[in-house]
Amino acid sequence: MVKTSRTKLFSVALLGGLAVLALSHSAWAEQVGRERDIVNLRLGQRIRVDDGSCPAGQIKEISGAKMISATVIPTRKCVPRLGAKTK
Repeated sequence: MVKTSRTKLFSVALLGGLAVLALSHSAWAEQVGRERDIVNLRLGQRIRVDDGSCPAGQIKEISGAKMISATVIPTRKCVPRLGAKTK
């Protein structure tokens, strides 16, 4: 009976940890101050650009969306800013 409760506790803790990792994925995005600071954008990579071009509370996100020949075509969109503004 003790093993069952420890197993359940471990399972809940593990699932909780995985949920936190999944939700914090956007925090792992690289952030730069200018769009021209982006070098070698890869397919699927997301970089946040804090250049003031988006409305208050949002930040520009550049992502490598499409591959043509040997070039990655970026897409740009404004996304909600999570957390405090960094310098």
